[in-house]
Amino acid sequence: MGKLEGKIALVTGGGSGLGKADCQRLAEEGALVYVTDVNADAATAVAAEIGGAAVALRHDVSSEADWQAVYGRIARDHARLDILVNNAGIVVVADPEATTVEQFDRVMDVMCKGVFLGCKLGLPLLAKSENGSIINMCSTASHFGYAPFFAYSAAKGAVRSMSKSIAVHCQDQGYKVRCNTLHPSSIETPLIQSAEGRAGEEHEVPEGILPPGATGAPNDVANLIVYLCSDEARFLTGGEYLVDNGLSIRP
Repeated sequence: MGKLEGKIALVTGGGSGLGKADCQRLAEEGALVYVTDVNADAATAVAAEIGGAAVALRHDVSSEADWQAVYGRIARDHARLDILVNNAGIVVVADPEATTVEQFDRVMDVMCKGVFLGCKLGLPLLAKSENGSIINMCSTASHFGYAPFFAYSAAKGAVRSMSKSIAVHCQDQGYKVRCNTLHPSSIETPLIQSAEGRAGEEHEVPEGILPPGATGAPNDVANLIVYLCSDEARFLTGGEYLVDNGLSIRP
C-alpha cells in the first residue's frame, strides 16, 4: 500500500514540469489526484497518463471563480481534500527597472494571489481531513537576490511569509492541516528551460549524487512532497525545505 492511499489531492499547474511530476508521484503512492492547469489539454494528457487515479480540470489560479468551481467539484465528489499543492507559476525575465507594471501584476496574480485563493477557499475542505497538507511551492529565489527574476522572487517571498501565517492559523483554529514550503533551485522543467533561453530543449539529468551547480530532476522535488503529504510528516508544519543540492550553504 502506498504512503498516500485513499487521499484526495489537488495539484495546480499539473500539466507540465514539477506539477506533472507531483501528480505522477502522488498517484503512484495511492492518492486520487485532481490535475489542474490553465492549459486544459496539458492537464488532460497528464491525467490520461496516470489513468483512473486522476481527474483533469482547466484552472486559472488567478481567478476566484475558477477556484470556486474546482473546489465545488471536489466537494461534490469527495466532501474533503487532503492535499493541496500550489505549484502553478510563471516567470518573467526582467530586472527591477525593466519589469513593467503589467508584468509584475501578472506574476503576482498567478503566484501570490493564486496561492492566497487556493489556501483561503480550500481550508473548509482541508479542515475535514484527518491530516491535511498544504505544500506551497517557493524557490531559492526567495532567499537570494536574483535581479533578473525580480517579480518572480517577490512573489515567492510573499508566499514564503504567507505560508507561515497559514500554518499558525490552522493550529490556532484546531484544523488538522499542516502548511509547508519547498524551495527548489534549478530543476529541469519547461519554466527553467524558458528562463535559460532554451525553450523546448530538455537536458537529461544524470542519476546519483550531482556536482555543485547541477540542475535537479522534477522527482527530486516530488519525492519530498510525497513525504510531507504523508501521515509520517504529522509533526512538520510551517517549515521551509531547500531542495537545492547545497546551493544555499556555499560561500
